[in-house]
Amino acid sequence: MTAQSAAFLDDLAPGSAMSVNVTAPDGSDMTVALVRTPDGVVHAMDDECTHGRASLGEGDVDDVSVECWKHGARFDVRTGKPLSLPATRGVVTYPVTLDGEVILVDVDTPTA
Repeated sequence: MTAQSAAFLDDLAPGSAMSVNVTAPDGSDMTVALVRTPDGVVHAMDDECTHGRASLGEGDVDDVSVECWKHGARFDVRTGKPLSLPATRGVVTYPVTLDGEVILVDVDTPTA
């Protein structure tokens, strides 16, 4: 499998995040968080916070990070690395490309 359609760019405003379902490499369903930074760049990462099992797609976006709504852990959207406690483990990030207005995510080749 290669990059797959995840959402339309118009559905993800700059400075926001959302959760989307895609097909995992093993054929099962998986959820990823799409994050669009205030400057308009789109990133994809595992949706679940490594600390509290909360959706990062519901988090607050600030420059290059997303903050988990449940306990305030922040993650770098470019690398998945935790930027603040209580998270100590990062999340996996995935390559994103745009095909016109369609956001494509490649979950077969994680970047972090």
